Amino acid sequence: PTPERTTPPPVSRTDPPPMSRTDPPTIGVPKPAKPTDPTDLRATGLVAGHVTRGGRGPCYGLVSEDGIEYALHGTGFGTLTEGSFVTLRIIARSSEVDCGPGVRASIVTR
Repeated sequence: PTPERTTPPPVSRTDPPPMSRTDPPTIGVPKPAKPTDPTDLRATGLVAGHVTRGGRGPCYGLVSEDGIEYALHGTGFGTLTEGSFVTLRIIARSSEVDCGPGVRASIVTR
C-alpha cells in the first residue's frame, strides 16, 4: 500500500496572522540609587579599638578600628588590659600631659 499524502488544512480567514519575528522592545531598568551615608553612625566622641598600652592609668594607648593610634589620658577609669577591645568616649586634649605616641585625647564619662 502506498502511504497517503496529507495536505495541510486550508487556511481559514479567521486564523490570526503568524507571529512577527521582530524582537519586542526592552523595558528600561532603573539605575540603582546613589549610596547614602549610614544612618546608624556611632555617636560623636566615641572610639572603639584595641588597648595597646594598658594598666591602671592615667595614660593608655589605643588603636581604633580604623587604624588611628590614640594617646589617652583619664583618671579614675580603672585598669585597661592590653589587647582588650573597648569603646570609649573621648575629647581632644591639650599637650600638657604626654601619654606617648598618638592623637592626644582624654577619656570622659559623658
